Amino acid sequence: MNASPSLKRCPWGDGDDLYRRYHDQEWGVPLYDPDKLFGLLVLEGMQAGLSWRTVLGKRDAISAALAGLRPAPLAEMSDQAIIELTQRAPGEIIRSRAKLLAARNNARAFLELAGREDAGAWLWQFVGGKPVTNHFESMHEVPASTAESAQMARALKKLGFSFVGPTICYAYMQSAGMVNDHLLSCFRHQACERLAKQLPPPKGWGE
Repeated sequence: MNASPSLKRCPWGDGDDLYRRYHDQEWGVPLYDPDKLFGLLVLEGMQAGLSWRTVLGKRDAISAALAGLRPAPLAEMSDQAIIELTQRAPGEIIRSRAKLLAARNNARAFLELAGREDAGAWLWQFVGGKPVTNHFESMHEVPASTAESAQMARALKKLGFSFVGPTICYAYMQSAGMVNDHLLSCFRHQACERLAKQLPPPKGWGE
């Protein structure tokens, strides 16, 4: 997809080429694959206290350091491996011990959830199993959290997840396409709305 700076975008998506590519190709696109949903949740947790631009810039390095953000191998990482990650060169990855331990902990919690039911359908339940298309004209209208993201946060914490507050969960819902918060003036609003109507619901939903 062309990341031309001349296209009309959400204001945050026009910062630089990295942001433009992410905005144009990923943000708001419905994501149903359970392992990819897990990986995105880890990245959103890494964002706490930082900018999303920082996470995007380190995403490949974070993924390589954390077993490709795949829950099964990440859950098996040793304490020593986590300690070694905190000693990486500054700027390479996000070296927060708390966030790295949370990533491993969340992988274990995710596997427990996936062992009982379809994890993708479980995550999508908070929007009724299908994307919610909002119709905001200004970034000032876009909420930082919602009742649904607060409900997701509570449910995740009950399962043992951490770094999953209501604000993080709403950013997660936006990234995973559970909600379409592209502004009405943005060229991606209608594209994501069409995708929401065309794509089948997550596997396991309603079964």
